[in-house]
Amino acid sequence: MKNLKKWDIQNQLKTPKDIAHYLEAVFEDGNHELIMAAIGDVAQAKGIVDIASKADLTHEDLYKSLNESGDPKLSTLLSILKALDLCLYCRPTKK
Repeated sequence: MKNLKKWDIQNQLKTPKDIAHYLEAVFEDGNHELIMAAIGDVAQAKGIVDIASKADLTHEDLYKSLNESGDPKLSTLLSILKALDLCLYCRPTKK
């Protein structure tokens, strides 16, 4: 068991397609805390300081927005997604 490496989702988020599939699955769940954590995973995978700069936020503000109790304004969320080279769109739910 000592040879097992810790699995980290951030190591799996290598391509834009990987990131999009990951976030799509999380958004389908609809859990706010899970969504913010997943966006945080992507931001960490791409580099918090770089993403914060592109989103015109301090890295502290980015962390606050994406932590479990974070509830960023829509404008902040859209800035973060844009910095991650992502966009938000809607589609009908599956019934």
